[in-house]
Formats: sequence, structure tokens, C-alpha cells
Amino acid sequence: MKPDQFQSPDYYNLDELLSDEHKMVRDATREFVKREVSPIIEDAAQKAEFPKQLIKGLAEIGAFGPYIPEEYGGAGLDQISYGLIMQEIERGDSGIRSTASVQSSLVMYPIFKYGTEEQKKKFLPKLASGEMIGCFGLTEPDFGSNPGGMVTNFKDKGDHYLLNGAKMWISNAPFADIAIVWAKNEEGRIHGLIVERGMEGFSTPETHNKWSLRASATGELIFDNVKVPKENLMPEKTGLGAPLGCLDSARYGIAWGAIGAAMDCYDTALRYAKERVQFGTPIATKQLQQKKLAEMITEITKAQLLAWRLGTLRNDGKATSAQISMAKRNNVEMAIKIAREARQILGGMGITGEYSIMRHMMNLESVITYEGTHDIHLLITGLDITGHAAF
Repeated sequence: MKPDQFQSPDYYNLDELLSDEHKMVRDATREFVKREVSPIIEDAAQKAEFPKQLIKGLAEIGAFGPYIPEEYGGAGLDQISYGLIMQEIERGDSGIRSTASVQSSLVMYPIFKYGTEEQKKKFLPKLASGEMIGCFGLTEPDFGSNPGGMVTNFKDKGDHYLLNGAKMWISNAPFADIAIVWAKNEEGRIHGLIVERGMEGFSTPETHNKWSLRASATGELIFDNVKVPKENLMPEKTGLGAPLGCLDSARYGIAWGAIGAAMDCYDTALRYAKERVQFGTPIATKQLQQKKLAEMITEITKAQLLAWRLGTLRNDGKATSAQISMAKRNNVEMAIKIAREARQILGGMGITGEYSIMRHMMNLESVITYEGTHDIHLLITGLDITGHAAF
């Protein structure tokens, strides 16, 4: 394994916009990635295995629910700190960031926002410490971009609910201890339920043969007459707006995370271009390579500014869902383009596991689709500026 020589690009001195706490949190995460993720991630991706040994370390650096109050086991950090953690973890690997993002924004966030005090005390501290891992069940085999069409449902049986249906493309599903499941009641209203592993009729088959997010565990959630205790229903918000509120938090984290993947590809390509000699000089002296690198750092800088501003809006409670969609779409597209250009700078070496670029490129093909596809986020912006829905 080659040593992790990553140096973070900061062309516009954005560090001056960060507090000492922001930089401390970011640097601690960066060191964790260099020490624990980089040495093992290529092997994990090649084997298509999620490195479970990272869970304890992720919890220790505050990657699980960093903005959850300390009384529930979180770190009580702000939204920019959360974004920086996601950025640094995805610099290591999008799949590892997915695990942290799901745990934070799609499991802990809804319990904190929509759950009872008893649910918060029961689950949040164990989720923050990594003792429990969760997953989020919204997407179904026939309903992705249109989650409101879901068919997963539950019926009131007096002393419990009876849950039936299936969810698909669920990160963490194969080993999750709990699942936040969105289902319709008998009136067709969407509610969130906490389904626990071991409940009869609940299974989580793993999805195999992925070319993307290979170091992340993906699976299905199957509910066959699952008896869910009534105290496991989250009562504080119902309707499609409840899961979409969770997705706002997750998409915000992705907007930061994608920057990390792009920075890693840029840093790798820049270092390679300075070292690789062709026609008697390093390829960094060639105009076409400089064009690629100059465009990369420009786009990364724009994405950094976009994410930072969105973070300040989130801290002030002013960020809209449409603003979050714009950042997620822009930054992931930026990252995937940089990955492709960086791969070309490395030539044939770019497709090997000796470098991280091809792994990032494959991972980003999932990131550009999940939690709102590239096209749907474009149409969300279109709806916001015109007032007309095109989906």
C-alpha cells in the first residue's frame, strides 16, 4: 500500500472562514482517514467487503450524529463541522461516508426530530457510540424518484402494527440493528417506524455484484407480517415531508462529501503530473494537462464556497430544500467530472487499484443517483424558480 500523501487544496484560503473547532474536527477526521481508511480501502473495495472494523473509530471521531446534542450521545457540533467530517471521510471512500451519513442523517436525525423522548434515550446513545448501526428504508423496487407511491404498509392490530412490503438499495441493511422504515397506514398516510433486527418476518438480503460502492454494504429490507410494537412509531411528523426532511440533511452531507472525493482525485493527478516524465519533461509542463488541473481546482474552489455558504445557512436555519438540491447536484457532478479527467492524466495507471481515482469514479456513479438523481435535483431547482413541477 502506497503512503497516503494527500494534501488538501485551499486555493481561496477558505480555512480563514473556519473556526478553530471546525479545523480541529476536520483535521482529526483527516488523520483518521490517513491512518485507518487509506491503508485498507483498496483491498476492501476489491473484495467487495465493508470494513466493519472502522465503525468504532468512526464513532470515536464523532462521525455518527455529530450535530446531535451531547445529552443523547452526540457531539453537539454545528452543520459546518458535520460537512467537514463528511468531506474528509469521502476523501477516503464514498462507501464509508455513506455509512456515516446514513447513521447520522437518516437514522439518528429522524429519531431526534420525530421520535419520542423514550425512543431518543433508547437508541441515540447506542447509535452515536457505534454499538448499534441503523439503515433507512424509503426507496422501493418500483418507487425511487417517486417515493410517495410506496406500497409498503402497516395495519393497526390493536396492541401492535403489522408491517408488509419491501425496500431496496439500502445502505447498511445487511448488518443494521435497526431500520427507519417509511410506510403507509390504512388511510394512506406515511409514517416512520423503527424496525429492530430479530423481529419475526424481517430480513435483509445483501445486494451483490455491484461495480460501485463496493466497500459499502447494500441490501434489501423485506417485511413479511412483521409485528412492530406501537411504541416504535415515531409520532412527531407524518407525511412525505418527514423522510424528505431526513434527505435534506443527508444531501447536505453529500454536497460536502463529494468535495472530498474530488480533492483526492485532484491531489493524486497533480502529484502524478509533476512526477511522470514524457518527451523529456514532466507532463505537468504540458498545456493540456495544465488545462485539466486548472479547471479542477477552479471547480473544487467553487464547490467549497457553495458548501460553506450552505453550511452557514443551515446553522441559521435558513437553508431551503431547493438550495440543498442545487449543492448536491452541482458538487457531485463536479466530482465525477474531476475523477474522469484525473483518470486521463494518469493514463493506464489510472484504472489500477494502486491509485484511488477509478474507485472514486465508480463510487460517484452511485452518489450522482442516490438520494435524489441528478435530473430530479435539476427539476427541483426548476420547480423552485418557476413554480411549476415538471415531475
